[in-house]
Parts: sequence; C-alpha cells; structure tokens
Amino acid sequence: MLNEVEKIASAYKGRKDMLIKVLRDVQPLTNNTLTPEVAKTIANAMDIPLAKVYNTATFYALFSTEQRGKHVIRLCRSASCHLNQAEELLDQIAKKLQIKVGETTTDGLFTLETCECLGLCGSSPSMMIDEDVYSNVTFDQFKKIIGKYR
Repeated sequence: MLNEVEKIASAYKGRKDMLIKVLRDVQPLTNNTLTPEVAKTIANAMDIPLAKVYNTATFYALFSTEQRGKHVIRLCRSASCHLNQAEELLDQIAKKLQIKVGETTTDGLFTLETCECLGLCGSSPSMMIDEDVYSNVTFDQFKKIIGKYR
C-alpha cells in the first residue's frame, strides 16, 4: 500500500499546492486514515515538510489521523438541513448503525460524522458517503442506499 501512496504522491514532487489532491487520492488506499507511515511517505515523495502534511490533514474535516471505517457517512448539519429534519435523520441513522457521531461500526465498515454545508440547501437533508452525494434523504432511502456499501 505504501508503494501505491508513494507513486501517487511522487507525481507531485515539489508541488505542495497539490497536497489536498494527493490526500484525497490516497484515502481509499488507507481506509480513510492518515497513519504516520502514510504521512511520512507523502512528505518524502512530494518533498514537503511532514508538518505541512499533518497541518493540512488535521485542518480539513475530510481527512483524519484517527481510524475510520471503510466508508464515511457525513450528514449535513447546515441550517437548511436542520429545518428539514436532518437531526432526526441523524438519530435514526445512528440507531440503525448502533453508533454515535464520530464512532465506527464494530465491523469497521462505517464511520458516522456530521459536516457543514454540502451545497445542496435546495434539496435537503443531504449526506455524503465517501465521494457520493445524496439529497432529499429520508430514513427509508438511507436504508436502501446503505445496502450498496455493505
């Protein structure tokens, strides 16, 4: 896996402006977790300071240095989603997955998070699972959607 990370990162050697792209590209290989080994590999391959990798990865909610599930579910908590029962949907999802926000299912398959606006205010509530975006989500729809990721 580290060889693949190095291959992706080395394509942008000396291009610290491409760090976010590299972090996004390596996430599927790393189970959505930036481990110390992965961070060092990226820093060395891109020829940028390790601190820059960590500063970027810890600033953006899209990345994590903590263990996550194979799939990350992010439910929008913006005002529009809140007005359209996103909090109730979040409660139902948490009960279904038997976890709280910020936790990962015991099988390591799903991590549940909230996020700020996904830009779908006109069709809220909205959520992302990995890179896939869903709008006008109901709990019944969630149960169908989640089946694609099992």
